Amino acid sequence: MSVTLTRRRLVSLAILLPFAGAARAAADWPATEAKAKGQTVYFNAWAGSEQINAYIAWAGQELQSRHGITLQHVKITDTAEVVRRVRDEVAAGKADGSVDLVWINGENFRTMKRDKLLFGPFAEDLPNFALVDTAGKPTTRVDFAEAVDGLESPWGMAQLTFFGDGAKLGQPPRSMLDLLDFAKAHPGLVTYPAPPDFHGTTFIKQALIETIADRSLLPMPIGKEQFLAVAQPMFNFLDALHPHLWRKGKQFPPSQSQVKQQVADGELLIGLTFNPNEPANLVATGELPATTIAWQHAQGTIGNTHFVAIPINAQAKAAAQVVANFLLSPQAQARKADLAVWGDPTVLDLTRLSAADTALFTAQAAPGSVTAPAPAIPEPHGSWVPLIEASWLERYGA
Repeated sequence: MSVTLTRRRLVSLAILLPFAGAARAAADWPATEAKAKGQTVYFNAWAGSEQINAYIAWAGQELQSRHGITLQHVKITDTAEVVRRVRDEVAAGKADGSVDLVWINGENFRTMKRDKLLFGPFAEDLPNFALVDTAGKPTTRVDFAEAVDGLESPWGMAQLTFFGDGAKLGQPPRSMLDLLDFAKAHPGLVTYPAPPDFHGTTFIKQALIETIADRSLLPMPIGKEQFLAVAQPMFNFLDALHPHLWRKGKQFPPSQSQVKQQVADGELLIGLTFNPNEPANLVATGELPATTIAWQHAQGTIGNTHFVAIPINAQAKAAAQVVANFLLSPQAQARKADLAVWGDPTVLDLTRLSAADTALFTAQAAPGSVTAPAPAIPEPHGSWVPLIEASWLERYGA
């Protein structure tokens, strides 16, 4: 490492260290709110959904009227680009960064945490964090096998969910072994998207979780040789399942959206999604019949939480914390969960809410809703994913 580069990093560290010590300021919440008033929060968030963009705009209006905070939605397509921008700014010693809050999880969070690009810990100091369901939703504290450590605040939930027309299905399969039996009884009417489609990879991860002999390995990094050994039961399951799938498992749909359309067209009996509220949304829009049901496997399905985080060099740290706290409020969480608004499941424990706040969520039951939610199983360590996808493509991709 050159002397110039070393000095540059030392200067950068000197600029940023005072901000790191400010994380616990959230404990004095009235002071944080007072400091936040008048600040502008540049919220870098994916902008691929009109519903989500409208929700963020609503949050901005509420934050302005309640706290005098301006929420500026910086519309992005790839969070990794935001990570690179923050890294470059920090390396250059820029203390007044361009990002105050970022919508994040998974590998992007792991990278920012590893490279010390995040302000905090702050999340568990937020007043509304006391309402988060950390017991029933453990992924609110573990992000793709990486401990959150208070460096990001939970915003919403995602969990592998299956759906289909209850009038045709009868009793839906509640495990991978049940699904195998169902596929045998209904040949050609079940399938899943081909990896690397996210939903297809998640389906295979679910098969891995339900067949692996030692689940304690899943949060740990893994190499190829060990993976091939411990994943053999998963491959045995897939080998048994594929001959009974759509087109006898010789071809797979390229995306979850195609599977969804095939279910709507009656070509398939079972679809899958990572948003438990999507089937109810599809019923509400008329894309699926009112007899649609949604379910999760009895012992749980893979789930994760998406979060908001504050970069170490954010300009409006106080306001960013107030925004994160508002996004955890029952009012904001209930609106986000509303099928007519976004349909993103809440991270809150409804048993901790007042009767009035609980009532905000009671209107969520609708045709296509999950009636018996199952536990969310944390994602395996990120090192498993490329091995899963590469092995699947090698065995079944042709």
